[in-house]
Amino acid sequence: MPNQVLTIEPQNELKFKVDFSGLFEQGFTTYMRLTNPTTDTVLFKIKTTAPKKYCVRPNSGVLEPNSKVEIAITPQPVYLDPNEKHKHKFMVQSVVAPEGKSNIDQVWKEISNDQLMDYKLKCVFETPRVPNLNDAGDNAAQNELSKKRVAAAESSTKTLAFPKADNVETDLQKATSEVILLREEESKLRHENLQLKEELLRLHQSVGEGRGRRHSYGPEKNAQGALAPWIAIAVGMAFLGIIIGKFLM
Repeated sequence: MPNQVLTIEPQNELKFKVDFSGLFEQGFTTYMRLTNPTTDTVLFKIKTTAPKKYCVRPNSGVLEPNSKVEIAITPQPVYLDPNEKHKHKFMVQSVVAPEGKSNIDQVWKEISNDQLMDYKLKCVFETPRVPNLNDAGDNAAQNELSKKRVAAAESSTKTLAFPKADNVETDLQKATSEVILLREEESKLRHENLQLKEELLRLHQSVGEGRGRRHSYGPEKNAQGALAPWIAIAVGMAFLGIIIGKFLM
């Protein structure tokens, strides 16, 4: 028997869901994917050991080179016998299509077992997790403890609600008063700063006016009066020198 040329996913098992009573879950479909990685055309068939309990679409077909197909396997709404679980299996049969033959049914009839390629997959059945009684008891105890803690927390919150509110209100009033005082102090400082700037500006103006007067009018009158006698003496000596010079010549 030759090795299977098709690539099959999943590789080993197909999973199905059943409830606690053993009934297949309705609406649940398992998918199988077949891929032909070769350059030959391959014919395939899907077979199962429990054909009345599964609907397979498509259950046969042709895979061209480098193509793939998805097979939908849907359980029928029937009960699963626990004694038959290990007997449920699926098999993929395939064969390379002979050249020049287009009648697929005729090919399957004429093909020998030595030319068939088989691949088997087992079925796995998943059931919902059964809750543990011990876990249920532990959860109930934890829930009861949680309720008690919540009740205690609510009681303490109600007891401390009013004092906390009073404290907060008092703190807000104090903070508001401090802010008002700080704003008043800031206003006073700004007023004093403006006054200082005005005084400084006045001083600068008065100093500038005094300097301008000295440069504009020259020496004071007292200084001019002190120099007048010396000028008269100098003029008189000049005339005296001229007269003496004439007599000597």
